[in-house]
Amino acid sequence: MGASRLLPSVEAQDLIELARELAAKELAPRAAAAERAGEFPREVYRTLGRAGLLSLPYAEEYGGGEQPAEVYLQVFEEIGSVWASVGVGASVHALSCFPVATFGTEVQRKTWLADMLSGETLGAYCLSEAHAGSDPSALRTRAVRDGEGYVISGAKAWTTHGGTADFYVVFARTSDDPRHGISCFLVPGDAEGLSAAPPEHKMGLTGSVTATMNFDGVRVPAERLIGLEGQGLAIAFAALDSGRLGIAAVATGLAQAALDLAVSYAKEREVFGKLLIDHEGLAFLLADMAVGVETARATYLSAARLRDAGRPYAREASIAKLVATDNAMSVTTDAVQVLGGAGYTQDFPAERFMREAKVMQIFEGTNQIQRLVISRQLAR
Repeated sequence: MGASRLLPSVEAQDLIELARELAAKELAPRAAAAERAGEFPREVYRTLGRAGLLSLPYAEEYGGGEQPAEVYLQVFEEIGSVWASVGVGASVHALSCFPVATFGTEVQRKTWLADMLSGETLGAYCLSEAHAGSDPSALRTRAVRDGEGYVISGAKAWTTHGGTADFYVVFARTSDDPRHGISCFLVPGDAEGLSAAPPEHKMGLTGSVTATMNFDGVRVPAERLIGLEGQGLAIAFAALDSGRLGIAAVATGLAQAALDLAVSYAKEREVFGKLLIDHEGLAFLLADMAVGVETARATYLSAARLRDAGRPYAREASIAKLVATDNAMSVTTDAVQVLGGAGYTQDFPAERFMREAKVMQIFEGTNQIQRLVISRQLAR
C-alpha cells in the first residue's frame, strides 16, 4: 500500500507486515477472478485464521491475539485493500464473535470461542430484518421459551455469510417490552429448521455471500442464550460500535487501493505530450484523493485509541464509519474518472472498487443512521 504507518510496537509492525504479505500472496492473485465468478472463498478464511488474523481482538486465553483495536483494524485495512469482500467478511466474523467473547459466560467462552477464533468455523450476524433494517427494536423474529430451551421463528435479511456460516449470532424477540424484549442467541449452522434463501444478486462484493436466513421453529438449548434474556439490544449496539470501526478500516483500504491504481495509471499515461500526473488539474484531484484517504485513516484510528483506552467511543465509531465509507465512494469514483474510458471497463479494477464502495455506505447502519446516532450523542 502507498501509506506509511505509525505503530505502537515492533510486534504490531510485524503483524501488519504479515497481513500485507499474506494478502499479496494468497488473496491478490484470486480476488478479481473470484469476484467475476461470484465465488465465495471459504478456504481463505481458514488461511487467515491459521495465520492468527481472525482472532486478533480477543483474549489469548481463548485463542485470541489480544491486540488493541489500533493494530487489528489496520490488519482489516490491509486485507480490504487487496480484496474488499474478504475484508468485510473478516470484519463480520469478528463482529459475530463479539457477543460470546464479551457477554458470554466463562463456560460459553471456553466451549465455543477457540473454534470461532481459529477460523475453522465461520460466523454470521443476524440482526437486520426486511422491515427493520435500520431499527433493530422493531424486529419480529421471536424466540419462545419451550421447556429447557427456546424455539426461534422468523427471517433475518442481508446476512453476510448466510447459508455458508458455521454459526449465527441471532437477535430475537423474547417479550413485547420495547426496550428489554430482545435477546441474543448462538445458533449452530446445521440447526434443524434453519435454511438460507437463494443468495442476493448484488452490485458488488460478489465474492461475499449475502442471503436471508429463515428460522422455521429452530430449537435452541438455553445454554445458547448469550447474556441475559432481554439484553439483546445492548449486546447488538455494543457489537455494532466495534463493527463500524471494522468497516471503516476496510473502506479505507479500498480507497487506498483505488488511489494507488489512479496514481500508477497517471504516472504511465501521456496526454498532450506529458504524463497525466503532470497536468495540474488531474494532479490536484489525486492530491484530494490522498487527503481523503489519510483523513479516513486518522479518523478510524482516533476512535480505535478511545476504545483501547476504555473510553466511550460510540459517537466516534459512527463518525469513522461515515467519514471512511463516504470517502471510499468519493475516491473510487474519482479513480474511475482518472482512468477515463479505461476506468469504465473491466480491464482495470477501478469499476469494481466503485461498486464495492457503495454498499459500505449502507451496511452496519446506513450513513443517514450514523448522522442520527451522532446528533443524538450531541443532544445528550
